[in-house]
Amino acid sequence: MEPERCPWCGADPLYRAYHDQQWGVPLHDDRCLFEMLVLEGAQAGLSWLTILRKREGYRVAFENFDPERIARYDATQVARLLAHPGIVRNRLKIQAAIRNAQGVLRLQERPGGLDGFLWRYVDGQPQQNAWRILADVPTSSPQAEAMSRDLRRLDFSFVGPTICYAFMQAVGMVNDHLISCFRYQALAHPPT
Repeated sequence: MEPERCPWCGADPLYRAYHDQQWGVPLHDDRCLFEMLVLEGAQAGLSWLTILRKREGYRVAFENFDPERIARYDATQVARLLAHPGIVRNRLKIQAAIRNAQGVLRLQERPGGLDGFLWRYVDGQPQQNAWRILADVPTSSPQAEAMSRDLRRLDFSFVGPTICYAFMQAVGMVNDHLISCFRYQALAHPPT
């Protein structure tokens, strides 16, 4: 018998694997956080499943999300990415990834790096929500709005409050699994 899951992941095996293994799991690696920030920005106006299907293409095209390399991309690299069939070929989203890589490098000069900067919006601990139905799950929060505002001040782009909240959900800053989902309890009470 299949475990009960959040209904948004449907029956697609890739989507289910993402839901079961990654979504909502606290993430603290700067490179992985940068990857999720780029992917969440790329998703704007599209379905998350579209981005999941292109994730490996993104990893190849963006050199495994190495912010030092991406921060140096020039017009030649932008042209290469615009021709890459494995990613969303949107000039603004590609330029945002480059700009955000430059922002990540600036944050890495600070104590705590990108991880410390982002996780401070939840005081370093995942927020535990208790949603019963999908309609109750918000698309933003005061923390996401503050994160968005601060990232934009640091010259990041494609980091509006909705994107920031989706990012927070993805990297485990908030536990937005429905309480009926089999992943809710595991993430509400992580093993010590």
